[in-house]
Amino acid sequence: VQRVTAVLMVIYILLLMTIIWIVAPRDYAAWANVFNNQWMRIATFLFFACLFWHAWVGVRNVLMDYVKPAITRLILQILVITSLLVYLVWTAEILWS
Repeated sequence: VQRVTAVLMVIYILLLMTIIWIVAPRDYAAWANVFNNQWMRIATFLFFACLFWHAWVGVRNVLMDYVKPAITRLILQILVITSLLVYLVWTAEILWS
């Protein structure tokens, strides 16, 4: 999962760099215009979904390796999952508001 999300994030970054190189947005209006396209909003949302999933896999592995008490590890995992889901909803709210 981490490799797939990493590849998808690299593709998005290359796409964004190409758009920035072509459009060269200099102010808020130009940036807003880039993200007014529905396909760009979807691509950005997918980027952040991949980022959060990528982060979850990494944090989960760290917690499994270094937090030995099962209840503490479970509580930390629940906190991380909840935070990442809130961030994903917040991302959608930002992109479609």
